[in-house]
Amino acid sequence: MQIDEMKNSDTVVFRYAGREDVSTIVALLADDILGASRESDNDLAADIYYSAFDDMQTQNGNHYLLAVDQNDAILGCIQLTLIPGLSRAGMKRAQIEGVRVAKSARGHGIGGKLMNEAHKIALENGCGLVQLTTDRTRDDALRFYEELGYENSHHGLKLSFK
Repeated sequence: MQIDEMKNSDTVVFRYAGREDVSTIVALLADDILGASRESDNDLAADIYYSAFDDMQTQNGNHYLLAVDQNDAILGCIQLTLIPGLSRAGMKRAQIEGVRVAKSARGHGIGGKLMNEAHKIALENGCGLVQLTTDRTRDDALRFYEELGYENSHHGLKLSFK
């Protein structure tokens, strides 16, 4: 599904990912120093990612948002999950995960355009806030999010079962 189009010197179109996009998304996730140790793009792992994508599709409000060029090549991605809740007087929130921009597309504002589109979708769906986490070693990512207006307001904790 095509969502929106933004024009400048290059056309960027936003759409939600389909199953056919999974291998490209996994390659983007694996294409950095942290992702290389967490993700696998080999054939043996493919079923794991397709199964996870299928699970996402059954959950209302859980999508991979893609920025694509005029040839439908993926320039970047964001997992956007809309979460209803009771806290903050029943405020719905958006959770952003897995933000990646293809190396060939970096430095062209794709990350900012993706984030702006995610914010627009969150607002259109009644979200009162957007939240995300970033690894402490990702200094450039932290700076990028702060430039977009995100505040380092909470401590993030994780419990891994693996």
